[in-house]
Amino acid sequence: MAQALFLLFWVMAACTGMGGQSPFSVQVADSDTVAHVPTLEELTLPDTMLPSAQVIDYVVETADSMPHFLSDYVDRYDRTDRVMTFRKNLLRDADFGGTVKGTPDTIETVWTYHTPYRTDSTRFGSWGGGTGWTGQPLYAHWSEAEIKQFRQQSKALTADFGAEEVMVGSLCGKAFFLNFMTGKPSRQPLDLYNVVKGTMSLDPELMNLYSGQGVSIANPLGCQAFDLLTHQRTFFFNDQRAWRGWHAFDSSPIVAGGYLFWPGENGSLYKFERKAGGLLHRVETLRYRVHGAAPGIESCICVYRNYGFFSDNHGNVICVNLNTMKPVWHYDNHDDSDGTVVCRVEDGTPYIYTACEVDKQGDSGTCHFVKLKALTGQRIWERQIACQRVNLPGKTLDGGMYSTPLLGSGDCKDMIFANICRNGASASRGELTALSTVDGSVKYTVPYGNFCWSSPVKLLNERGQMFIFTGDASGYARLIEGKTGRVLCKKLVGANFESSPIIVGNAVVVGCRGTMINKFVIKKKGE
Repeated sequence: MAQALFLLFWVMAACTGMGGQSPFSVQVADSDTVAHVPTLEELTLPDTMLPSAQVIDYVVETADSMPHFLSDYVDRYDRTDRVMTFRKNLLRDADFGGTVKGTPDTIETVWTYHTPYRTDSTRFGSWGGGTGWTGQPLYAHWSEAEIKQFRQQSKALTADFGAEEVMVGSLCGKAFFLNFMTGKPSRQPLDLYNVVKGTMSLDPELMNLYSGQGVSIANPLGCQAFDLLTHQRTFFFNDQRAWRGWHAFDSSPIVAGGYLFWPGENGSLYKFERKAGGLLHRVETLRYRVHGAAPGIESCICVYRNYGFFSDNHGNVICVNLNTMKPVWHYDNHDDSDGTVVCRVEDGTPYIYTACEVDKQGDSGTCHFVKLKALTGQRIWERQIACQRVNLPGKTLDGGMYSTPLLGSGDCKDMIFANICRNGASASRGELTALSTVDGSVKYTVPYGNFCWSSPVKLLNERGQMFIFTGDASGYARLIEGKTGRVLCKKLVGANFESSPIIVGNAVVVGCRGTMINKFVIKKKGE
């Protein structure tokens, strides 16, 4: 049955004709020979535990005796213009498909939406409004059938509801729905009950919206699901059996093989069974400790076939077999790692990239940027970047990498980019760092006036030249030529860009600390 489902999904994906190839795409020659379609069994990576994983003390809790194997390896996120989770797809490679003409030199504001600003006191102070880390918006271009369904069943729509919609969770504890073209509310705000810092996830197949909570205002912390048709919360989960007592969920969950995978800051990875309008229950839970400690997971899980990869706040990089939820390998990357792991297949071999912060090392230390073999955890290269942390009254700003790296394409296909918080270890507090994917050598850095937690995004022009949009904590947005690091445009927006942007065509949507959610267009002057 699982194999039949996989073949059905594969044929449907192949018939879409949309851009991008999955790691199991098959090229059919113009001949009488029928190409072999790999079976699910042939694509399944081995259920093994490498010696490096022996340091992990773990249990896998199962809800029943049934096997909960993935039904396919189709990337539901990759073959669509919708942005339904953090960094777009299973590989978390942020391939939003951004395009621009010629050499752009202008960041033009199209609209700005202002959220409420809350002053409620929490144990971590007041959080205000706007968006925090990672705070990436979602985007949907609804079909005519979906629009009809919403109009017939949802009472939350406004007069400005349209085919293109932006959704974003806010620090003020609400989810906002905006008309992509106008920036006006397309639905009534959704109550998320607590501060939301992370990125929500959209599951239009079942009309679900998933959102984790980051800081408690007055309610217990946990993860939750909402029915987009009724505009109501249908699921809330707070795991009192967790091995770590902090129950926040900054991670953006993802659907793989029919299940929803959701890491928690309580030291657990959850596999949920989905249903229309919500979640049924967790079918499997991985709980783990390394060297006696149960770390929290703020990064999002990255998925290649039946393997999932994530990092945690003790510097562990872990590969898990998503069929069994058992660890496959472990890599020690020295310090707190909140940025999401990204994966790319290079010459038929999958690799992952990640880096750490300077937190547990003290006030000065090293950001370890690494490339690993995805199937074994073997290190290919490591780039060490000196960083510091800053101690402010009542707050400490760690150094290193909070952003998620951006893999290059076009004329930058052999490069990877990340915003690194140097905080005094160099002439600038923050830098865009461009590295070679081949050997980890630094190609160039672009200095900022402040630290930067936001993740960069890319656009390609008709000649395959790549351009980068990114923002920093001083509220500056920059447009950078990917190959050279030349800054083409610098625009002061006036608020801290902690959140990560999305690209739709040549439009960028991103929120800021404070109250702002912005839409920009990237273009040449005079267009």
